[in-house]
Parts: sequence; C-alpha cells; structure tokens
Amino acid sequence: MEYEAVIGLETHVQLKTRSKMWCGCANAFGAPPNTHVCPVCLGLPGVLPVANEEALRLTVLTGLLLNCEIPARAKFDRKNYFYPDMPKNYQITQYDLPSTRQGYLDFEFEGRVVRVRITRAHLEEDVGKSFHFERFSGVDFNRAGVPLLEIVSEPDLSSADMAYAYLNALKETLIQGGISDCDMEKGMVRCDVNVSLRPRGATTLGAKIEIKNMNSFSGVRRALEYEIQRQMDVLAAGGTLRQETRRWDDVAGITEPMRTKEEAHDYRYFPEPDLMPLAPTEAWMAEVRARLVELPLARKQRFMREYQLPASDAETFKNDKPLADYYERLAVQTPHKKTLANWVINNLRAQMSATGTGLEQLRFTPAALLKLVDLVETGKLSSKAAQEVFGEMFQTGQDPAHIMEQKGLVQVSDAAALEALCEQAIAENPRAVADYRAGKAAALNALKGCVMKLSKGKANPAVAGEILERKLKAQ
Repeated sequence: MEYEAVIGLETHVQLKTRSKMWCGCANAFGAPPNTHVCPVCLGLPGVLPVANEEALRLTVLTGLLLNCEIPARAKFDRKNYFYPDMPKNYQITQYDLPSTRQGYLDFEFEGRVVRVRITRAHLEEDVGKSFHFERFSGVDFNRAGVPLLEIVSEPDLSSADMAYAYLNALKETLIQGGISDCDMEKGMVRCDVNVSLRPRGATTLGAKIEIKNMNSFSGVRRALEYEIQRQMDVLAAGGTLRQETRRWDDVAGITEPMRTKEEAHDYRYFPEPDLMPLAPTEAWMAEVRARLVELPLARKQRFMREYQLPASDAETFKNDKPLADYYERLAVQTPHKKTLANWVINNLRAQMSATGTGLEQLRFTPAALLKLVDLVETGKLSSKAAQEVFGEMFQTGQDPAHIMEQKGLVQVSDAAALEALCEQAIAENPRAVADYRAGKAAALNALKGCVMKLSKGKANPAVAGEILERKLKAQ
C-alpha cells in the first residue's frame, strides 16, 4: 500500500523583549547561570505575575503577519506538570482562548506558492534549562519566564523538505516583522513535530507521533526523513503505530520512544487566577497594526512586478530586508532599475561582505551609486572601467565622475573618433574579416576586441560594433 505523510509543526519562538513575561528580569542570553532571576520567575510562594505589554503586542502583531483572527477576548491558563526546569510546577500559557487563531502562511516550495494554515499563535512562558554533568545535574533559571510564542500549524505539510521550507519562511517573517531574532544557537527557536502516515488518498489521520529535541531546521528535516521511513517500515511489516512522543538523537540519526503522548486533560488546564482576561481596544489594535511590515514573499512578488527584476534578484532582496530597503530607496529615482539591482547585489553586497562593512558605514552616498549607474547606461563609462571606479568609490567615498576623469577612464562613444580605430582593426585582421563575410557572426567580436585594445579599453563596444558592421557590409 502507498502511504502519504501528514505533518504539523509546533514552533516555539522567544519574543524580542527587554524583560521577561511576568517580571522585570532581563530577557538576555549568555549571562552567568541564575543571575537574571527574581522571586516571580523562580516561582516562590506569594508572588504575583504582571504581564509584559510588549509581549502582548508582539503576539498580536505575529497574528496579523500570519493572517490570523484576533479575538475580542483572550485569557491565560495554567498548564500543570512537574519537571525540574519548571520552577512553579505549572506553566502560564493560553489554552481555549488564545490571542490569535485561524491564520495562514504562504511560501514558495518546488516552484509554486503553497499555503499552510495556522491553527493558533499563543503566548506562554519559557522554562529553565537543565544541564547534566557526570555525577549531578543543574538548572539555570535565567530562561524561565522569557515570553514564548507557540505557533501551531495545521497538518498541511506532506514532506520533510516542505516542512523545512515552511520553517525558513516563518523565520524570515518573524525576523523581518521584528518579532524575534530567531537565533537558533541561542535557543530562540525550537520546534516539535507531529507526523503520521495514512493510505494515499485517505482523509482520516493515522496515529500521531510527536518528535522532540530538534535544535535546528536541518534537524527537523532529518528527523522527519527518518521517522516517515520508520513508520512505513512498521506498517509494511504488518505492525501497528500508536500515539506517542519520541526523541530525536541527532548524533545517531534516529528517533527513540520517550513516553505515551499526554492528552489535554493530563495537564489539568484551568484559568490563571492571578491574571485578568485580555480585551484589546481599537486604539491598542491600531498601535499594533501601525507596526506591520510587508511580508517577504509579498515583497519579492512586488519587486518582480514593479521593477521587472528576475526571480533570482527578487529572492536575494526578499532574504535581506536592509539591502532591499536600500535598493528600493534608489530604484524609485532611476529608470535603470535592473542595472541598479545588479550593482547592489553583485558589487555592493560583495564588497560589504568582504570588508565587513554595514550599509550605515558606506563612505559614498546613495546619489553616487545612482550616478555610477547612469554613467554606465549612457555610455560614458564602460562596464569594466566601472568596476574600477566602484572599488575606488567604496574605499574613498569620492564622486564616480571625479574618479573616472582622474583615472582617464572616460569611454569614447564619439563615432568620428572611433572610425580610424575600426578601419585599423579591419586592416590588421584580414582573417576575421573573411570569417565574418563567410557568415561567422562571432568574428565581429574579435574585431571589436581589437578596437578595444587599440583604444586601451576606452572605446564604447556597442558603438564600435555598429561602425565595424557598417564598414564590413559596405566593403
């Protein structure tokens, strides 16, 4: 029997706030263990939580970015379970009335735009982090209480590669939306996978297997590849799959059983008695909507439509918002939008990468780059010479026209000035002339190359080519 995979993802994202969710402790990575803690995030008796309003804003902003509904009322709940890194022995989260619900994310996969539905994006708190040593274990509670957004997808994914593409699209949306830095090395993004198999074409779901302990998107992809094949092998052998939680061993490249999957009633959810329900006002919602940004895929499509950029250029800008912003500020000022994109992507970005320079550190003005593009497009500067001018401009910040004149790089486009050079090239290359007359069009390039050599690179190749063609046909 042929099976198909049904995959849903639960992505946990630390929000970009200065303080934790319920207290004033710093939300910062890398501090010595248990130094960013207080009675609230340590769960000591008698303390009361106070919600971080910026975290509430970022949660709703995420919902808007993911095309979610924003309910008129939401609340917090207690999710009860016992684990060493959970200081209160319960987690404050959102259960039946989350802050966002029923959205979607569009992204590109295998040459088409696909849509994954978002069940909800709800707000909760992170837990501490356990460390296991040779003879004992320790817990660092610096992370406990950090605002954490759980983004739950519908089971709309069908392969490991599709899940990988979804996660990367989600990450770019959150980074560009200012929701999170999404630094996986700092634990800012973590993901749990739910995967089941069913006969291809069936509508009912198979036994749901949850996979935990994946520290990278590539780990998610590898875990899914392994688990899908494992489940196929079990079913092919006549076995039965049951709902359970498994752990991904990244070194061994396998999943291992952890426990039978808990149900919602196992957590004994009940409304958090120390926090009021949330009821956002229109004025508050307007403040959040004012922070909306254009989604990466929408920007790519718009750049292709408005600036006639190829998909590869638009993809580069989609993945680099600061570079895209820089390009767009200039693109509206020039008719040479594609040429400008070439210079920004192939020259400016390369120089910045090689020198570790940021856009805010550029020595030349945006107007200088526009002038360079115009010099090339109007034939006053050859493409080869423009590379030299740009290198000097990047280092010194000087005006490109000044550099061009100072270095004697002005391109010769005057037809009268090029006539003699073209005649000399024809006279000195009889074989190329004969090849051209025999129908070998490429021979014209050899003659143009001769003109360029005679002019020490200053001849306009387009004008030289026109003169050569005219003279050869006349002969």
